[in-house]
Amino acid sequence: MNNVNDPSNKSWITINPDSDFSIQNIPFGIAFVNDEYKVVSAIGDRLIDVSSLNKLGYLKSIEIPQNTLENKFLNDLIALGKSKTNALRERIASLMNVSNVELQNNDLHKNTVLLEIKKVQMCLPVRIENYTDFYSSIEHATNVGTMFRDPANALLPNWKHIPIGYHGRASSIIVSGTNFHRPKGQTKGPNDEIPKFGATQQLDFELEMGFIVGKETNLGDSVTTDKADEYIFGMVVFNDWSARDIQSWEYVPLGPFLAKNFASSVSPWVVTLEALEPFRTEGYVQEPKVLPYLEYKGNNNIDINLQVFIQDEKQDETLVSTSNYKYMYWNMNQQLAHHTVNGCNIKVGDLYASGTISGKSEDSYGSMLELTWRGTKPLKLNNGTERKFINDNDTVVMRGYCEKNGVRVGFGEVKGKVLAAN
Repeated sequence: MNNVNDPSNKSWITINPDSDFSIQNIPFGIAFVNDEYKVVSAIGDRLIDVSSLNKLGYLKSIEIPQNTLENKFLNDLIALGKSKTNALRERIASLMNVSNVELQNNDLHKNTVLLEIKKVQMCLPVRIENYTDFYSSIEHATNVGTMFRDPANALLPNWKHIPIGYHGRASSIIVSGTNFHRPKGQTKGPNDEIPKFGATQQLDFELEMGFIVGKETNLGDSVTTDKADEYIFGMVVFNDWSARDIQSWEYVPLGPFLAKNFASSVSPWVVTLEALEPFRTEGYVQEPKVLPYLEYKGNNNIDINLQVFIQDEKQDETLVSTSNYKYMYWNMNQQLAHHTVNGCNIKVGDLYASGTISGKSEDSYGSMLELTWRGTKPLKLNNGTERKFINDNDTVVMRGYCEKNGVRVGFGEVKGKVLAAN
């Protein structure tokens, strides 16, 4: 078997060229199958029941405990370490390779192991121990600074020196497909004498990527930029929903609170860092020069195409943003190094979000705040209606994928529908 990432690898499973789940991907997730939670993977439009693969003896060489594969979360599997999870990914890819007949010629086992993705309920992939949200896109930070401060000094003095971040709420992170109610809170407009309470009128999405920690540290330990890859298991697409009017009133002096903690949506598939290796690319030249603990070697940005759609009640999608994760100023390695440089311990399942990802062009902005420039330039949807922010019964859909040398490695989608305030 060639390296999993080899573009020449082909599967005996029929895979649409536009599928996110090529044989070079082999992501991991959790599905609810026959009243059981199971570790699963995906190829083409088929879900791979990894738990059943192990029961049937196809994974015996890797020696993975069965209870880690019949689990509500991926944490126990991830905690076995990359030697196990990489071997598992390689073995699954081998079984799906056109040259391997072990499973290919066993119709009974194939029917047990391979299911239709669209007929299976996907679940939150990891038990998220802790959640941190960064603010690492220079275009996004510049846009926001231009809107709310002096355009000549859009970036705050610390922005190019440290990866800015804050600790968010893990309990309200929800898997793709989970609906939520419009949040309520205090707002105070420029003409209001006193604040008022009610549902947000400026509900927004934030296009982000997140990485999942796969190896814990002890209190007092730090992770260096050159070791960070050892601690990052994989990535997900992330929508950090925001209530802009609530946020603008509450965020001074400690930052967002109710404006962010009501819901954040995450994709069900975790794409391993190893699957993303071929898509690494150069990052920004960071000026001024960063402090030594934030210096790094190699290409630590990743070329991930990102799209945002707004879907109306008739399920009609309008593409509103086309961005890319490679636009990040601060990369994952720097984010993790900064997060732990003071000795903060990390746990398997911790989620670190990138912050809103925006490019230079207006159609690459990663939030409605920027796309409509605070509501002054409404977007027109395919159905003829306009949006300044997100309306009740709108569904926001985000998709991400890498593509190079005829190989596509994607994340599926993360979607969430906004219900009226209750």
